[in-house]
Amino acid sequence: MCGIVGYFGKRKASEILVDGLRRMEYRGYDSAGVACLHDGVIGLVKNPGKIKGLREKVDGSDLDSMQHAHLGIGHTRWATHGAPNEVNAHPHLDASGHFVMVHNGIIENYKEIKAGLSQHGIECVSETDSEVLVQLIAYCYKDNLEKAVSEALKKVKGTYGIVVLTDKEPGKLVAARCGSPIVIGLGAEETLIASDASAIIPHTRDAMYLEDYDMAVITADGVKMFDLQHAPISREVTEMDWDIDAAEKGEYAHFMLKEMFEQPSAIRNAIRGRLDFEMGTAILSGLDFSPRDTAQINRVLVVGCGTSMNAGMVGEYAIEEMAGIPAEVEQAAEFRYRNPIVTPLDLVVAISQSGETADTLAAVREAKHKGAVVAGLCNVVGSTIARETGRGIYLHAGPEIGVASTKAFTCQVAVLLMMALKLARGRRMPRHQGEELCRWIERLPELVEKVLAQNEAIKAVAEKYADKQNAFFIGRGYLYPVALEGALKLKEISYIHAEGYHAAELKHGPIALLEETTPIVALLNNIPGKEKTMGNAEECKARKAPVIAVVTEGDEATAEGFDDMIVVPDCPPCIAPIPTVVALQLLSYHIAAARGCEIDQPRNLAKSVTVE
Repeated sequence: MCGIVGYFGKRKASEILVDGLRRMEYRGYDSAGVACLHDGVIGLVKNPGKIKGLREKVDGSDLDSMQHAHLGIGHTRWATHGAPNEVNAHPHLDASGHFVMVHNGIIENYKEIKAGLSQHGIECVSETDSEVLVQLIAYCYKDNLEKAVSEALKKVKGTYGIVVLTDKEPGKLVAARCGSPIVIGLGAEETLIASDASAIIPHTRDAMYLEDYDMAVITADGVKMFDLQHAPISREVTEMDWDIDAAEKGEYAHFMLKEMFEQPSAIRNAIRGRLDFEMGTAILSGLDFSPRDTAQINRVLVVGCGTSMNAGMVGEYAIEEMAGIPAEVEQAAEFRYRNPIVTPLDLVVAISQSGETADTLAAVREAKHKGAVVAGLCNVVGSTIARETGRGIYLHAGPEIGVASTKAFTCQVAVLLMMALKLARGRRMPRHQGEELCRWIERLPELVEKVLAQNEAIKAVAEKYADKQNAFFIGRGYLYPVALEGALKLKEISYIHAEGYHAAELKHGPIALLEETTPIVALLNNIPGKEKTMGNAEECKARKAPVIAVVTEGDEATAEGFDDMIVVPDCPPCIAPIPTVVALQLLSYHIAAARGCEIDQPRNLAKSVTVE
């Protein structure tokens, strides 16, 4: 499931809705639709495919409710239950045609609900799990929409972010959430609802974030909040700090390219005001740790998924090496389900760009239940993980629109390095070493700029390998997680089968797959373990696999005998992951561009994975 948008105001609803959906295209989707209400009539337009096609349908519609309505809802769907076609697209109508709803999430007990509705003569027309919810709401309806919504949601197992309207109460929208984000924008004589702030920010910066089991009732009089027992509640109005220009591509061909080139400024924002050169430490007030708290941390557990998990591995190495604290990285879904051993002396760090990743949120709740100290590392202010952890660090990377994460990863690593520095200074690192690390962290934007300056050279290397179907990335130490992230980027946006390995693992199976058409990206930076990784790269070359050597500036001789070379700045091992991964981001981008791939919206992928 992907994007939700709703509108109640004085402007033309269909235009606001379609534009809001366009701004959420980056999340990935395969169909879209809008429903508007005017003069007691619901107008519904749905389209499999892109927003452009939906806009043409809406503009060409002869439905008065499309042309004159000031109230409506819209949705972009990423198929889970049922094929991406017009019937399965949202919004969904109930059997009577009086209720319409959009839904993000998964209704786990939809088959049982569907069977129960069928016994009452109510049949679903789509293959989706979502439709059963609007049918259930209509079945529960007596004379009050919000009461029908709350009664229906009490019967639901799973996750949801929903917005519902009915022609029986034409001046009302009802929104609710459990595990799937909903934000309400408060404008001048208008209210907007969305699953993503990008749909709201052009209209207002004042927003309320729904929490789990919240329900919002939007009328001409404003917004009222209730729980599912219909008891009144209140939520704080916050100011969204997004810059609207950050959500536009500008002169760049793709959001991903723009965001790669934003990394120097994003990292500056992430580290600004957080380095204490006098004491050689980091100022991370969001963690709210006293020196005694820091000294009592027994172990650090990092949980995340995908790119965030790869960033966490860099953090694991840094925390153990610098602070001498045992650290582990867990795939967030595995953490939740394997009944982990967690104690009150453990610090659990949950990493999520969106702050809404379902598996990571579930891991947060499990860790809190077991009594651990939990901190969030998120990019989106007001996100669920940020709110539920109550402590942590915002990345301040700005909105990341491209599905394949770039600047969020480098900012995550920068923040994890500062966290490792703070823990280390509270344990065993002397001040002079802390001061030196502060200086290197401060230089990160400069190091990234040096890599970005090689864009054309990296593009030339990339175009030589655009026709390949398989690739390996190998590295050791701090560069092993970078090999994993490099492979992930390549497979995400180019659809080349790519795998990242610790260089020592090659001889334990993967080397059997090497051939002339399988390029190897060998991370041969001048850090401990380089000589052994060189030996592994030579083994690949001996089996006729082409090798792209990533080497440290001033150590270009290391690349002699290999097929291609990418040069990255000289820096300490713990700093090396950031400039190195930027080089691999550029390599992956240019390979995907040469293959003609849809880079910002890779097939089958969603930006924020809000279902398990």
